[in-house]
Amino acid sequence: MPDPKIEKFKKVLQMDPNDETLWFGLGKACMGDENWAEAIAALERCIEVKPTYSAAILALAQCLQHHNQPDRCREVCARGIDVATANGDLLVIKNLEALRESVGETS
Repeated sequence: MPDPKIEKFKKVLQMDPNDETLWFGLGKACMGDENWAEAIAALERCIEVKPTYSAAILALAQCLQHHNQPDRCREVCARGIDVATANGDLLVIKNLEALRESVGETS
């Protein structure tokens, strides 16, 4: 059964489509349901609204890993490490580095 918060986020986003915290919340709720495609779309929109939202970049990278998109995951990790470094988000940096390492290199 889908998370009931998903529909609530969507309803509020219709009123305010430029609220990055709502997009992030929708993305995380979709992640909880393992709806990777919808989570990716929501998190990408979150990052469009606020490109420096390092937690959203981390969540997007995690979704891409689960959605079997390793190349894109590595790209997002690299960008996210730059953003998180500029923000001073040490935990996000650590998590992105670990995720990038777990995805491995291209063959």
